[in-house]
Amino acid sequence: MIHIVKRGETLASLSADFRRSQSEIIAANRGKPIIPGQAIVIPGLPEPSSIPFSILVSVSRKKLTIFRNGKVFKTYPIATGKMLTRTPFGTFIIVNREPNPGGPFGAMWLSLSKRGYGIHGTNKPSSIGQSVSKGCIRMYNKDVLELARIIPNGTLTIIRP
Repeated sequence: MIHIVKRGETLASLSADFRRSQSEIIAANRGKPIIPGQAIVIPGLPEPSSIPFSILVSVSRKKLTIFRNGKVFKTYPIATGKMLTRTPFGTFIIVNREPNPGGPFGAMWLSLSKRGYGIHGTNKPSSIGQSVSKGCIRMYNKDVLELARIIPNGTLTIIRP
């Protein structure tokens, strides 16, 4: 996958956000320095444009919508971040996944390309539809498992107010 380096991003932050080691990123870019505006390769992830699916999260509507080839495919209810730990807005990709991560994360964890944030199941299904998380996107376990079966790593994920 190609990523355009943003102001403030470093090799360490890119490594954390994309869950790739610094040495993997350096090797994929043949040791080029990482500077804002530069296109770099993030190894092991497909180009999002090569994936027919994308995700749009509406924080205010508490909805996650999957698009297939630009058309609505499926919509799910979600929970989002509370006032002090808001869900981040922006454009991300799904970088990896972990089944049964334990604790409050339910049946599946899908990591976003922002360290510490993801789409996951829940051990508190009554929280869906509310602003209660630490910034992540919570789904019913059955829904996040279905989502994980549909979308591959590399899927473009846009989070809007």
